[in-house]
Amino acid sequence: MKEQHMSWRSVGAFGLAVALLATTAQSAPGQDTRPGIAVFTFENGGSYGQDKEVFDALQVGLQQILITELASNQSLRIVDRSRIKDLVAEQDLGAAGRVDANTAARIGRLVGARYAVLGGFIDFYGDFRIDARIVNVETSEIVKPVKVQDKRDRLYTLVVSLANELTRGVNLPPLPRQAMEERQAREVPTEALTLYSRALLYADRGDSNRAIELYNRAIEVFPDYTEAKEALRQLRPGE
Repeated sequence: MKEQHMSWRSVGAFGLAVALLATTAQSAPGQDTRPGIAVFTFENGGSYGQDKEVFDALQVGLQQILITELASNQSLRIVDRSRIKDLVAEQDLGAAGRVDANTAARIGRLVGARYAVLGGFIDFYGDFRIDARIVNVETSEIVKPVKVQDKRDRLYTLVVSLANELTRGVNLPPLPRQAMEERQAREVPTEALTLYSRALLYADRGDSNRAIELYNRAIEVFPDYTEAKEALRQLRPGE
């Protein structure tokens, strides 16, 4: 009986240890269980009415602006643009350099995302349309196409609407109502967005001086442009 009693005590102790380990794993500090989203650059689908540099800049600008809007939802984990840029650069994408659903899913898995967002835009002399596709990272399937369209001078409102439609499209937690109303009420001039996008483009190219100049111009147009101020601070950390 004594041996049996000791055996049951050992089993009980082992079970308790397993339970404690499981609890510890579930509550491990730094573990982020929020659904992750990786946003890729937006392709220019054939735009007219602006300089080529503007459209080149919007490819990264729309990506970053959408990342910022999605990141305002604390229920989501948004992958940093620099991480996506570095991983895309490591891929063999051929001459076109386009990211397809399979590549997006592969990179998404590397960064622990649940979904990847691909897209493109067309600016036809001020009529602006953004098309986006949500990719299930696990299956590489496109689970939801999203389209928003408006005048170019309402570009920021377009991106806010796009962020809302993307989260709704795959039943992710929505932005709280008050926060959504604040984002919708925010008025960022398209000129400021364009300057900000051009600054991102030059920063990616390693031309910090030109990027700083463009960030400053964006802030002149829109003094409350917190995103441009933060980007400027990162380029000039000692100031």
